[in-house]
Amino acid sequence: MEDFPIINLEKLNGAERAATMETINDACENWGFFELVNHGIPHEVMDTVEKLTKGHYKKCMEQRFKELVAKKGLEGVEVEVTDMDWESTFFLRHLPSSNISEVPDLDDIYREVMRDFAKRLEKLAEELLDLLCENLGLEKSYLKNTFYGSKGPNFGTKVSNYPPCPKPDLIKGLRAHTDAGGIILLFQDDKVSGLQLLKDGRWIDVPPMRHSIVVNLGDQLEVITNGKYKSVMHRVIAQKDGTRMSLASFYNPGNDALIYPAPALVDKETEEHNKQVYPKFVFDDYMKLYANLKFQAKEPRFEAMKAKESDPIEIA
Repeated sequence: MEDFPIINLEKLNGAERAATMETINDACENWGFFELVNHGIPHEVMDTVEKLTKGHYKKCMEQRFKELVAKKGLEGVEVEVTDMDWESTFFLRHLPSSNISEVPDLDDIYREVMRDFAKRLEKLAEELLDLLCENLGLEKSYLKNTFYGSKGPNFGTKVSNYPPCPKPDLIKGLRAHTDAGGIILLFQDDKVSGLQLLKDGRWIDVPPMRHSIVVNLGDQLEVITNGKYKSVMHRVIAQKDGTRMSLASFYNPGNDALIYPAPALVDKETEEHNKQVYPKFVFDDYMKLYANLKFQAKEPRFEAMKAKESDPIEIA
Protein backbone atom coordinates (compact mmCIF):
# COMPACT_ATOMS: atom_id res chain seq x y z
CA MET A 1 0.00 0.00 0.00
CA GLU A 2 1.16 3.52 -0.73
CA ASP A 3 2.42 5.52 2.22
CA PHE A 4 0.31 8.43 3.43
CA PRO A 5 2.08 11.60 2.21
CA ILE A 6 4.09 13.31 4.93
CA ILE A 7 5.74 16.61 3.99
CA ASN A 8 8.72 18.09 5.82
CA LEU A 9 8.34 21.81 5.07
CA GLU A 10 11.92 22.54 6.14
CA LYS A 11 13.08 20.71 3.01
CA LEU A 12 11.67 23.54 0.88
CA ASN A 13 14.71 25.58 1.91
CA GLY A 14 17.38 23.25 0.57
CA ALA A 15 18.44 20.85 -2.12
CA GLU A 16 15.30 18.74 -1.74
CA ARG A 17 12.91 21.57 -2.63
CA ALA A 18 11.96 20.20 -6.06
CA ALA A 19 11.28 16.71 -4.71
CA THR A 20 9.24 18.13 -1.82
CA MET A 21 7.16 20.26 -4.19
CA GLU A 22 6.51 17.19 -6.33
CA THR A 23 5.37 15.24 -3.25
CA ILE A 24 2.94 18.05 -2.41
CA ASN A 25 1.66 18.06 -5.99
CA ASP A 26 1.18 14.28 -6.00
CA ALA A 27 -0.65 14.46 -2.67
CA CYS A 28 -3.01 17.14 -4.02
CA GLU A 29 -3.70 15.17 -7.20
CA ASN A 30 -4.03 11.68 -5.77
CA TRP A 31 -4.86 11.96 -2.07
CA GLY A 32 -6.49 15.33 -1.36
CA PHE A 33 -4.66 15.10 1.98
CA PHE A 34 -1.13 15.38 3.34
CA GLU A 35 0.52 15.75 6.73
CA LEU A 36 3.00 18.51 7.60
CA VAL A 37 5.97 18.35 9.95
CA ASN A 38 8.40 21.19 10.64
CA HIS A 39 5.66 23.60 9.60
CA GLY A 40 6.86 26.56 11.65
CA ILE A 41 4.29 26.50 14.47
CA PRO A 42 6.25 25.99 17.72
CA HIS A 43 5.63 22.73 19.55
CA GLU A 44 5.10 24.55 22.83
CA VAL A 45 2.27 26.56 21.26
CA MET A 46 0.59 23.35 20.08
CA ASP A 47 1.09 21.73 23.50
CA THR A 48 -0.62 24.68 25.19
CA VAL A 49 -3.51 24.62 22.71
CA GLU A 50 -3.96 20.88 23.33
CA LYS A 51 -3.81 21.19 27.11
CA LEU A 52 -6.33 24.04 27.23
CA THR A 53 -8.67 22.45 24.67
CA LYS A 54 -8.80 19.15 26.54
CA GLY A 55 -9.22 20.99 29.84
CA HIS A 56 -12.09 23.05 28.44
CA TYR A 57 -13.84 19.92 27.20
CA LYS A 58 -13.54 18.24 30.60
CA LYS A 59 -14.73 21.32 32.47
CA CYS A 60 -17.45 22.67 30.19
CA MET A 61 -18.58 20.16 27.58
CA GLU A 62 -18.17 16.56 28.72
CA GLN A 63 -21.22 16.55 31.01
CA ARG A 64 -23.38 18.25 28.37
CA PHE A 65 -22.45 15.55 25.88
CA LYS A 66 -23.32 12.79 28.36
CA GLU A 67 -26.69 14.43 28.95
CA LEU A 68 -27.34 14.62 25.21
CA VAL A 69 -26.46 10.94 24.79
CA ALA A 70 -28.82 10.00 27.63
CA LYS A 71 -31.63 12.20 26.29
CA LYS A 72 -31.43 10.62 22.83
CA GLY A 73 -30.90 7.10 24.15
CA LEU A 74 -27.80 6.64 22.02
CA GLU A 75 -25.99 4.15 24.27
CA GLY A 76 -28.62 1.50 23.62
CA VAL A 77 -29.05 1.88 19.85
CA GLU A 78 -29.41 -1.35 17.87
CA VAL A 79 -29.49 0.05 14.32
CA GLU A 80 -27.12 2.44 12.54
CA VAL A 81 -27.60 6.11 13.40
CA THR A 82 -27.47 8.16 10.19
CA ASP A 83 -28.73 11.58 11.26
CA MET A 84 -26.16 12.69 13.83
CA ASP A 85 -22.50 12.39 14.80
CA TRP A 86 -20.77 11.28 17.99
CA GLU A 87 -18.95 14.56 18.58
CA SER A 88 -18.94 17.54 20.91
CA THR A 89 -18.09 20.79 19.10
CA PHE A 90 -17.98 24.56 19.11
CA PHE A 91 -16.84 27.01 16.43
CA LEU A 92 -14.44 29.94 16.58
CA ARG A 93 -14.57 32.51 13.79
CA HIS A 94 -11.36 34.44 13.06
CA LEU A 95 -11.96 36.22 9.73
CA PRO A 96 -13.38 38.48 8.44
CA SER A 97 -14.17 39.28 12.10
CA SER A 98 -13.50 37.31 15.27
CA ASN A 99 -16.14 35.93 17.63
CA ILE A 100 -13.67 34.57 20.19
CA SER A 101 -14.57 37.18 22.81
CA GLU A 102 -18.28 36.25 22.51
CA VAL A 103 -18.03 32.45 22.73
CA PRO A 104 -19.26 31.44 26.20
CA ASP A 105 -17.34 29.39 28.77
CA LEU A 106 -13.84 30.17 27.45
CA ASP A 107 -11.40 31.57 29.97
CA ASP A 108 -9.25 34.55 29.02
CA ILE A 109 -6.04 32.54 28.67
CA TYR A 110 -7.71 30.08 26.27
CA ARG A 111 -9.12 32.95 24.20
CA GLU A 112 -5.70 34.56 23.87
CA VAL A 113 -3.96 31.28 23.04
CA MET A 114 -6.52 30.52 20.32
CA ARG A 115 -6.16 34.01 18.82
CA ASP A 116 -2.40 33.47 18.57
CA PHE A 117 -2.80 29.94 17.17
CA ALA A 118 -5.27 31.21 14.55
CA LYS A 119 -2.82 33.87 13.34
CA ARG A 120 -0.13 31.22 12.91
CA LEU A 121 -2.53 28.92 11.04
CA GLU A 122 -3.70 31.75 8.80
CA LYS A 123 -0.09 32.48 7.81
CA LEU A 124 0.57 28.77 7.17
CA ALA A 125 -2.60 28.41 5.08
CA GLU A 126 -1.58 31.34 2.87
CA GLU A 127 1.93 29.94 2.49
CA LEU A 128 0.45 26.61 1.40
CA LEU A 129 -1.86 28.29 -1.11
CA ASP A 130 1.18 29.98 -2.68
CA LEU A 131 2.97 26.61 -2.88
CA LEU A 132 -0.06 25.18 -4.68
CA CYS A 133 0.04 28.15 -7.09
CA GLU A 134 3.69 27.40 -7.82
CA ASN A 135 2.94 23.75 -8.55
CA LEU A 136 -0.04 24.67 -10.73
CA GLY A 137 1.87 27.27 -12.75
CA LEU A 138 -0.38 30.06 -11.48
CA GLU A 139 0.91 33.47 -10.47
CA LYS A 140 1.80 33.79 -6.80
CA SER A 141 -1.20 34.78 -4.65
CA TYR A 142 -3.70 33.74 -7.35
CA LEU A 143 -5.56 31.48 -4.91
CA LYS A 144 -5.36 33.95 -2.05
CA ASN A 145 -6.68 36.71 -4.30
CA THR A 146 -9.47 34.49 -5.62
CA PHE A 147 -10.54 33.70 -2.07
CA TYR A 148 -10.49 37.36 -1.02
CA GLY A 149 -13.85 38.62 -2.30
CA SER A 150 -14.66 42.14 -1.09
CA LYS A 151 -14.04 41.60 2.64
CA GLY A 152 -11.30 38.99 2.76
CA PRO A 153 -11.48 35.23 3.32
CA ASN A 154 -13.59 33.33 5.83
CA PHE A 155 -11.40 31.62 8.40
CA GLY A 156 -12.57 29.68 11.43
CA THR A 157 -11.82 26.71 13.65
CA LYS A 158 -14.15 23.85 14.51
CA VAL A 159 -13.06 22.58 17.93
CA SER A 160 -14.22 18.98 18.35
CA ASN A 161 -13.89 16.19 20.85
CA TYR A 162 -14.93 12.63 20.06
CA PRO A 163 -15.64 10.85 23.37
CA PRO A 164 -15.52 7.07 23.88
CA CYS A 165 -18.44 5.47 22.03
CA PRO A 166 -20.10 2.22 23.15
CA LYS A 167 -21.40 1.42 19.63
CA PRO A 168 -18.77 2.66 17.12
CA ASP A 169 -20.08 0.25 14.49
CA LEU A 170 -23.48 1.99 14.62
CA ILE A 171 -22.58 5.65 15.19
CA LYS A 172 -19.89 7.55 13.27
CA GLY A 173 -17.80 10.16 15.02
CA LEU A 174 -18.39 12.23 11.88
CA ARG A 175 -20.19 10.92 8.80
CA ALA A 176 -18.39 10.76 5.45
CA HIS A 177 -18.24 14.05 3.51
CA THR A 178 -16.00 16.33 1.50
CA ASP A 179 -15.26 19.80 2.86
CA ALA A 180 -17.02 22.63 1.07
CA GLY A 181 -14.36 25.29 1.41
CA GLY A 182 -10.77 25.99 0.48
CA ILE A 183 -7.86 24.56 2.44
CA ILE A 184 -8.24 22.91 5.85
CA LEU A 185 -5.53 22.67 8.50
CA LEU A 186 -6.12 20.07 11.22
CA PHE A 187 -4.38 19.74 14.56
CA GLN A 188 -5.49 16.32 15.78
CA ASP A 189 -4.94 14.09 18.77
CA ASP A 190 -1.70 12.14 18.47
CA LYS A 191 -2.84 9.24 20.66
CA VAL A 192 -6.49 8.56 19.75
CA SER A 193 -7.02 7.89 16.04
CA GLY A 194 -10.19 7.86 13.98
CA LEU A 195 -9.79 10.08 10.89
CA GLN A 196 -10.01 8.17 7.60
CA LEU A 197 -10.04 9.19 3.93
CA LEU A 198 -11.46 7.35 0.95
CA LYS A 199 -8.87 6.44 -1.69
CA ASP A 200 -9.41 4.04 -4.59
CA GLY A 201 -12.53 2.67 -2.92
CA ARG A 202 -10.81 1.93 0.42
CA TRP A 203 -10.88 3.75 3.74
CA ILE A 204 -7.34 4.68 4.82
CA ASP A 205 -6.31 5.89 8.28
CA VAL A 206 -4.76 9.35 8.55
CA PRO A 207 -1.89 8.61 10.94
CA PRO A 208 -1.87 10.53 14.25
CA MET A 209 1.54 12.20 14.63
CA ARG A 210 2.64 14.45 17.47
CA HIS A 211 2.94 18.13 16.50
CA SER A 212 1.88 17.57 12.89
CA ILE A 213 -0.69 19.53 10.91
CA VAL A 214 -2.91 17.52 8.56
CA VAL A 215 -3.93 19.41 5.41
CA ASN A 216 -6.85 18.59 3.14
CA LEU A 217 -8.35 20.31 0.13
CA GLY A 218 -11.96 21.45 -0.08
CA ASP A 219 -14.40 21.56 -2.99
CA GLN A 220 -13.41 25.12 -3.97
CA LEU A 221 -9.85 24.08 -4.80
CA GLU A 222 -11.16 21.24 -6.94
CA VAL A 223 -13.24 23.76 -8.89
CA ILE A 224 -10.48 26.37 -9.23
CA THR A 225 -7.98 23.73 -10.43
CA ASN A 226 -10.61 22.33 -12.83
CA GLY A 227 -10.33 18.92 -11.18
CA LYS A 228 -6.54 18.66 -11.22
CA TYR A 229 -6.58 18.71 -7.43
CA LYS A 230 -9.28 16.80 -5.55
CA SER A 231 -11.39 17.16 -2.46
CA VAL A 232 -11.93 13.66 -1.07
CA MET A 233 -14.45 11.97 1.18
CA HIS A 234 -13.34 11.54 4.77
CA ARG A 235 -14.91 10.50 8.05
CA VAL A 236 -14.18 10.02 11.74
CA ILE A 237 -14.63 6.57 13.26
CA ALA A 238 -15.67 6.74 16.90
CA GLN A 239 -13.49 4.78 19.32
CA LYS A 240 -14.46 2.66 22.32
CA ASP A 241 -11.57 4.02 24.38
CA GLY A 242 -10.15 7.52 24.67
CA THR A 243 -11.41 10.97 23.69
CA ARG A 244 -10.02 12.27 20.39
CA MET A 245 -9.29 16.00 20.10
CA SER A 246 -9.61 17.71 16.72
CA LEU A 247 -9.10 21.36 15.79
CA ALA A 248 -9.96 21.83 12.12
CA SER A 249 -9.28 25.33 10.76
CA PHE A 250 -11.00 26.23 7.50
CA TYR A 251 -9.43 28.88 5.26
CA ASN A 252 -12.32 29.52 2.87
CA PRO A 253 -13.27 32.09 0.23
CA GLY A 254 -15.14 35.20 1.28
CA ASN A 255 -18.92 34.99 1.00
CA ASP A 256 -19.05 37.06 -2.21
CA ALA A 257 -15.92 35.56 -3.80
CA LEU A 258 -16.51 34.40 -7.36
CA ILE A 259 -15.27 30.85 -7.79
CA TYR A 260 -14.47 29.33 -11.18
CA PRO A 261 -11.71 27.30 -12.84
CA ALA A 262 -8.48 29.26 -13.34
CA PRO A 263 -8.45 30.10 -17.08
CA ALA A 264 -4.82 28.96 -17.47
CA LEU A 265 -5.73 25.52 -16.14
CA VAL A 266 -8.85 25.24 -18.27
CA ASP A 267 -6.76 25.93 -21.37
CA LYS A 268 -4.24 23.23 -20.53
CA GLU A 269 -6.79 20.67 -19.36
CA THR A 270 -9.20 21.05 -22.24
CA GLU A 271 -6.41 20.77 -24.80
CA GLU A 272 -4.99 17.63 -23.21
CA HIS A 273 -8.09 15.80 -22.00
CA ASN A 274 -11.13 17.67 -23.31
CA LYS A 275 -12.39 17.78 -19.74
CA GLN A 276 -15.69 19.38 -18.89
CA VAL A 277 -15.34 22.73 -17.18
CA TYR A 278 -16.49 23.07 -13.58
CA PRO A 279 -19.18 25.66 -12.75
CA LYS A 280 -18.83 29.34 -11.93
CA PHE A 281 -20.60 30.57 -8.79
CA VAL A 282 -20.53 32.83 -5.74
CA PHE A 283 -19.11 30.97 -2.75
CA ASP A 284 -22.03 31.78 -0.43
CA ASP A 285 -24.47 30.23 -2.94
CA TYR A 286 -22.47 27.01 -2.82
CA MET A 287 -22.49 27.02 0.99
CA LYS A 288 -26.27 27.38 1.06
CA LEU A 289 -26.55 24.30 -1.16
CA TYR A 290 -23.91 22.41 0.85
CA ALA A 291 -25.73 22.98 4.15
CA ASN A 292 -28.40 20.45 3.17
CA LEU A 293 -26.19 18.10 1.13
CA LYS A 294 -22.98 17.90 3.20
CA PHE A 295 -23.10 14.14 3.66
CA GLN A 296 -23.76 13.38 0.00
CA ALA A 297 -21.42 13.16 -2.99
CA LYS A 298 -19.91 16.43 -4.25
CA GLU A 299 -20.65 15.83 -7.95
CA PRO A 300 -24.41 16.56 -7.74
CA ARG A 301 -23.53 19.80 -5.92
CA PHE A 302 -21.29 20.84 -8.80
CA GLU A 303 -24.01 19.91 -11.28
CA ALA A 304 -26.60 21.90 -9.33
CA MET A 305 -24.36 24.96 -9.41
CA LYS A 306 -23.80 24.46 -13.13
CA ALA A 307 -27.55 24.31 -13.69
CA LYS A 308 -27.94 27.63 -11.85
CA GLU A 309 -25.11 29.21 -13.81
CA SER A 310 -26.29 32.21 -15.80
CA ASP A 311 -22.89 33.71 -16.50
CA PRO A 312 -20.84 31.26 -18.57
CA ILE A 313 -17.09 31.28 -18.11
CA GLU A 314 -15.13 33.07 -20.77
CA ILE A 315 -11.76 31.52 -21.32
CA ALA A 316 -9.18 34.14 -22.19
